[in-house]
Amino acid sequence: MAETVADTRRLITKPQNLNDAYGPPSNFLEIDVSNPQTVGVGRGRFTTYEIRVKTNLPIFKLKESTVRRRYSDFEWLRSELERESKVVVPPLPGKAFLRQLPFRGDDGIFDDNFIEERKQGLEQFINKLAVLSTCLIKGRWSSFGAE
Repeated sequence: MAETVADTRRLITKPQNLNDAYGPPSNFLEIDVSNPQTVGVGRGRFTTYEIRVKTNLPIFKLKESTVRRRYSDFEWLRSELERESKVVVPPLPGKAFLRQLPFRGDDGIFDDNFIEERKQGLEQFINKLAVLSTCLIKGRWSSFGAE
């Protein structure tokens, strides 16, 4: 019976220079949701979130952009992606119907803690979409992330 010997040779690597170590990655897509702002009064009141996109991927027209979007814009994007793609689109953070009831004794959907939780949920949603968008659904996502 033949004896199997493991190949323990290391891969041959080239020395790393400063640009390799500290230069920009070859392909990247960074998306941040930040700076929530509540605007309007009464029933016309809503919160918008700043979406900052930085990338060097060729499917994007702009390498850096910042836009403001509200929750309903994220709902639109999700429904468009569900309608046009064959992949499972990640869920959005909840709609918070109970927080919209009057006489709650707090600011409801305009409460700072709720806005922060929603911001984090929207950032998770958008970053999960980023993986899908670079592979499958380029058109809708690249137009959502730019003006």
